[in-house]
Amino acid sequence: NYKENMIKGRIAETLIEELFLSLGYNVFRYGMENTVPGVMKLLKDVRCDVADNIRRMPDFVVQKNDQVHFVEVKFRKSEEFRFKDLPKDYPFENCYFILVSKKHIKCITYQELKAGKEITPKSKNFLGNRKEFDLDKNVIIDFCNFAIKFFENV
Repeated sequence: NYKENMIKGRIAETLIEELFLSLGYNVFRYGMENTVPGVMKLLKDVRCDVADNIRRMPDFVVQKNDQVHFVEVKFRKSEEFRFKDLPKDYPFENCYFILVSKKHIKCITYQELKAGKEITPKSKNFLGNRKEFDLDKNVIIDFCNFAIKFFENV
């Protein structure tokens, strides 16, 4: 169901946005639906490199001190995310993918995906383990509990 999946994705995005904000990050909504409102409808049937790159814009830019990162948020009931799940010729090779599931919040980079790593239910690539973000694991646990509450019946 397209609309249901879109709503789940938006809930996951909001969870991650609030998580980073609560940890002192500046969070900028970057995805095409935020930077160019209405562009989705305009590009609906357009097929070209520029339109494809706009469609693939990461959801957020997060910044703290001198660190700036692209972040793409995904909700996956299956808790699985692999390189093959990315669009062909994905242009943001320095992007972090944060996967929200019913139980966990995990994170993997484009480069790790390209190298064959993946997120699975058994993988240990938890967001709290990422040194780049220097996150408080207790805050992440709180947000995992929110995710469990929001997604328990999906």
